[in-house]
Amino acid sequence: MSRSLVRELLRLGWPVLVAQLAVMANSVIDTIMAGRYGTLDLAAVGIGSSIYFSVFVALMGVLLALTPIVAHMHGAGRHADIGEELRQGAWLAAALALISLALFAYPEPFLAVARLAPELEAKVRAYLHALAWAVPASLLFRVFYSFSTAISRPRTVMALTLVGLALKVPLNWIFMYGNLGAPELGSTGCAVATALISWILCAFAWAWCWLEPGYRTYGVFARWSWPDAKALGRILSLGLPIGLTFLIDVTGFTFMALFIARLGALYSAAHQIAANLAALCFMLPLALGNAASVVVGQSLGAQRQARARAAGLTGLALALVCAAIVGACLYWFADALAGLYAGDAKLRRVAAGLIAFVAVYHLFDAVQAVVVNVLRGYKRAVVPMLIYAIALWGVGLGGGYAIGLTRIDLGWLGLHTLGLSTPGLSTPMGAPGFWLAAIASLALASSLVTAYFLRVSRSAAGD
Repeated sequence: MSRSLVRELLRLGWPVLVAQLAVMANSVIDTIMAGRYGTLDLAAVGIGSSIYFSVFVALMGVLLALTPIVAHMHGAGRHADIGEELRQGAWLAAALALISLALFAYPEPFLAVARLAPELEAKVRAYLHALAWAVPASLLFRVFYSFSTAISRPRTVMALTLVGLALKVPLNWIFMYGNLGAPELGSTGCAVATALISWILCAFAWAWCWLEPGYRTYGVFARWSWPDAKALGRILSLGLPIGLTFLIDVTGFTFMALFIARLGALYSAAHQIAANLAALCFMLPLALGNAASVVVGQSLGAQRQARARAAGLTGLALALVCAAIVGACLYWFADALAGLYAGDAKLRRVAAGLIAFVAVYHLFDAVQAVVVNVLRGYKRAVVPMLIYAIALWGVGLGGGYAIGLTRIDLGWLGLHTLGLSTPGLSTPMGAPGFWLAAIASLALASSLVTAYFLRVSRSAAGD
């Protein structure tokens, strides 16, 4: 591994990691404060945020196309063109925001699947209606996020997300409990606080872009631009497959949780513990992948194809080393980690068993997180999207349902030596079956996207 590339990836990656952890912390704060407010409000936050996250992540994924596009322009020294690209990105964010407002104003398709009690459904509707107003600001902030990371200025984004995190508890306190003359809104107060923070961060971000001399080079505010079909089509050609990839990933995990919920509260709670740890551990390779994508994009824009390939390989190597260390810690300290979440001995035992699966899952998760981001640096998103659909929906979700909830003879696999079930590996295996299928799906996805990256990067370097 090149030391200079390692230093550059770490320099770009750590602020992104801090920013992502700050975003996750907002969700943790909502969960804790809603839980103390009331059980019904906690359920409303959990269900409402799951619906919101599923929609928002897909829309946000479309805008992530701006990162490689801007990185290529930055690497090529086309600074004057970046401002126009961002203005078109802002128009696209506005259009996506209108879609989200319509979905959250009429959330019947989501609520029909959940089949909630009337009182809980009313709270979820109120939560979504309030949170919908966060989406326009959040999407516009994502345009700034993509811009800043693409030009190697991720610390600005980190600072802004930390400001948002600092505002979360006091604003929740005001709107949840009706303090300082505000109405008492309960779970809806969490959404109101999030919406206010989103608009504050959006205003700060673009004001900083206006005032900071380092951003003026790119001419973001140099002139007014109306929507341009060709420019928007260029962004969408890369952004739509990225957004669909996020949608596949999110829905796969969401339906995994819904299917495991059929096994009862014990296994559902244990799965939530394992899933939370998996998501937390995922932040590190995701940050590395984001940094590698920027370096790859800038290198390709500067016509340094060999450096782009080296950056991808370096990011992959770093991810493997980090994932091996994290996975080993998860496996060795599974019981202790489960104890941090659960006091009940039975829940702790079941959760510890699933955390052992997470240790293996994380290794493949880290590989795909870096490689798929590197491929976005190469502006390749369609093939990874197809791979994810087959692997995560077919092998992961379909396979998990088959061995987790139905009866299939798996004795021929010889996996009983791993102690995953009875000596004959009889099914249904329950929650472990879903995690075993998830590991298989990510092993397949990471292998295929890595092979595709090696082919694409070798071809580009050859050219």
